Amino acid sequence: MPDPAYHAITSWPEEDRPREKMLLKGKQALSDAELLAILLGSGTVGVSAVRLAQEILSYADQNLHELGKRSVSELQRFKGVGEAKAITIAAALELGRRRQLSDLRQRPRITGSRDAFQAIAPLLTDLHHEEFWVLLLNKANEVMTRERLSSGGMAGTVVDVKMLFKTALDARASAVLAIHNHPSGNLQPSQADIDLTRRLRQAGELLDLPLLDHLIVSERGYYSFADAGML
Repeated sequence: MPDPAYHAITSWPEEDRPREKMLLKGKQALSDAELLAILLGSGTVGVSAVRLAQEILSYADQNLHELGKRSVSELQRFKGVGEAKAITIAAALELGRRRQLSDLRQRPRITGSRDAFQAIAPLLTDLHHEEFWVLLLNKANEVMTRERLSSGGMAGTVVDVKMLFKTALDARASAVLAIHNHPSGNLQPSQADIDLTRRLRQAGELLDLPLLDHLIVSERGYYSFADAGML
């Protein structure tokens, strides 16, 4: 419904308008709602773009990760958000996610579980289904590549131990690090997770291709089998 205190953005002081504010003060000076308002371009009758952006963020619990999970059709439920605006928002959030992956070109060095989590989290934390990935490392423990080995449903995914190590051997990796996500947010390993980790460790020992860790990740953080003494 229209805001009784509504004033069109064009009537605001120039330094308070999102686009002008970005030019005058820099992008860091803008709130999430103001940045989103720039993507929206305009609001609707009686509702400014900033107010509409605030409503959209409220729907996502003020959390950009949650907003990134929303589909184009979900975003279109807001009055004033048509297909074009919804696609613009979804595309911008996907670009932001991909930007976090750009550091891989510099081959990040893995010195512990936190490094591994940061190298993979942007790929997995927004998913509604489970996926299993592996980081392949060189002798300096630098990430050579990331490989998705399987994709499943909400409750689990299956990974072939032989295929995992074939992938690592083909890439001439010196070590591997396994990762999968839990869309539920529960970071505790299941018995199946524990059994798989044991088989991966044993296979790695036979091939002289060590499993350095197995991470379970979610938007809440991660669980490290190595940190927990489970390797």
